[in-house]
Amino acid sequence: MNQIRISTLPNGLRVVTRDMPGLHSAAIGIWVSAGGRDERADQNGIAHFLEHMAFKGTPTRSALQIAEAIENVGGYINAYTSRDVTSYYVRVLAGDVSMALDVISDIVLNPIFDEREIEVERGVILQEIGQSLDTPDDVIFDWLQEAAYPDQPIGRTILGPAERVSHFTREDLSGFTAEHYGPERMIVAASGAVDHDSILRQVEAIFSHLAPRALTAREPARWQGAETRRVKKLEQAHFALAFEGPGYMAPDFYAAQIWTSALGGGMSSRLFQKIREERGLCYSIFAQSGFHDDTGMVTIYAGTSGDQIADLANLTVDELKRAAEDMTETEIARARAQLKAGLLMGLESPTGQAERMARSLAIWGRVADPAEVAERIDAVTVADVRAHAEALIRNARPALALYGPVKSAPSRARLAERLAA
Repeated sequence: MNQIRISTLPNGLRVVTRDMPGLHSAAIGIWVSAGGRDERADQNGIAHFLEHMAFKGTPTRSALQIAEAIENVGGYINAYTSRDVTSYYVRVLAGDVSMALDVISDIVLNPIFDEREIEVERGVILQEIGQSLDTPDDVIFDWLQEAAYPDQPIGRTILGPAERVSHFTREDLSGFTAEHYGPERMIVAASGAVDHDSILRQVEAIFSHLAPRALTAREPARWQGAETRRVKKLEQAHFALAFEGPGYMAPDFYAAQIWTSALGGGMSSRLFQKIREERGLCYSIFAQSGFHDDTGMVTIYAGTSGDQIADLANLTVDELKRAAEDMTETEIARARAQLKAGLLMGLESPTGQAERMARSLAIWGRVADPAEVAERIDAVTVADVRAHAEALIRNARPALALYGPVKSAPSRARLAERLAA
């Protein structure tokens, strides 16, 4: 069969499946279009807190029973929170699909928010926040996001500040759920050894009672671009530079991915070859693209020594300019191949397949065939990539985050001047 099937319940909840013949396992998940971008300032971190609390018990299952139900059959259960979505997912053998869907639905729809468990999990999350703050090449991306989108939901950390997390109550958690966990924001996705009709019947039995809710519109993203510099005695100087890129709906969506990959997506990329291999200024350097409905971000990260941070920053900007002017067909062909290979390799995993279907359905309202995506990637020309890069540089209002022995690093304003020169 090996085809994607989509159904929509009367209340707006969508079900998408793909049977993958030959597999003996399946991935099932619930993707909720509610994340960090849906929080008010006083709620920052609550979407992530809610994700944790979903596993801490329902009226019919304790936290241990939730874990045992999946792990007793050799399965795996997890969740994550991003700025746009919260995902709850499981991986089990074919015979356990119905049970796994029942468990994952139970934790999303029926968390009891036990007061004692809230306090226990609060401590866990505070430890997670502390660990993040002690990891320079992790926390610097939160600071960069805030510099790019200051005083906006999209610019705030997913984990939230410790002072907020320390005071969330049961009512705060249930209130966020009531406001944002409506059926129109939910997608049940399953792939692998699955049967669409069977899953649809079970989803209808579990979710049909949910009434549609008035959805709160997200605050549109407003790219600002700013600098955050935190001097600290560390072994490495951490450098993160970002520019506003296109969103998912933009016509240069694929050109942006190709350019970023060619610029810093692997060992053969411009930045890796010039700054690490030729100059030896760092151990790690890369570029990556992130996307939302209404905005995107191109990020460059590197770690170096305090006495080389200025050279690294200036050389990175110079390479950005040069890449916009003389990116070659060979480089772009390699980036195209990397994107297509990543797409196709991801489709071989039931979990990756379910993730892709849910994200595509949430963003575009459809799931594009991989062959269609590959055609769009192949259609991107050298001129398209250069035009995208030139526009990004011409309109640049960079965001800059620096951490460690970074006193000698050039300012955001200096880097912007160098880029425009």
